[in-house]
Amino acid sequence: MGKGLLDIRLTDIRDFASGRHRKVDDRPCGGGPGMVMLPGPIAEAIAHVRREDSHVIYLSPQGKKLDAAKCRELAIHTHLVLLCGHYEGVDERVIESEIDEEISIGDFVLTSGCPAAVVLVDSVSRFIPGVIGNELGVSQDSFEEGIFDAPHYTGPDEFAGTVVPSVLKTGHHAQIASWRKQQAYNKTRMIRPDLIGDLQNGEATHDSV
Repeated sequence: MGKGLLDIRLTDIRDFASGRHRKVDDRPCGGGPGMVMLPGPIAEAIAHVRREDSHVIYLSPQGKKLDAAKCRELAIHTHLVLLCGHYEGVDERVIESEIDEEISIGDFVLTSGCPAAVVLVDSVSRFIPGVIGNELGVSQDSFEEGIFDAPHYTGPDEFAGTVVPSVLKTGHHAQIASWRKQQAYNKTRMIRPDLIGDLQNGEATHDSV
């Protein structure tokens, strides 16, 4: 970034592979479809970039779910190393020896961990002071209170036959805050009732920060 708040560097695991073909994968032991990434090149690549303050993450469907609380937690680290898996994944031994944490961006499978790394970097960077112009907006986004954000409106006053809710034009901050909170709750209850259940059980995402 131009402000020097974020420094992203890419490391090619093939640069640490041996042989003419720079092989980084092989057939899985015990049989089965696909290929598994070799532990040697991965371990060497991580060792090449690791620092004393490094926190090494493997983007994996089997990892902890990435949510707002986790993003805020990761933003505290000064050096994140992201391992992007390919094929059927990576040799389990490198996970045991080199990885500090496995993280998943959702209950689905991607062709590689690269898109997941982009999502993690973007979502975590928002919690780095100075990245977002108005830092107050971060604390008011979806999931910061454990539920969705409230709906937003701007000009003109009428669009496509619908007008801006009158409460937003009163200038009464307490009433506006109450209306937004209720709207956010209603939408969350309709689309993601599981989040409402977490709130009632005292397990909202913001409670774990």
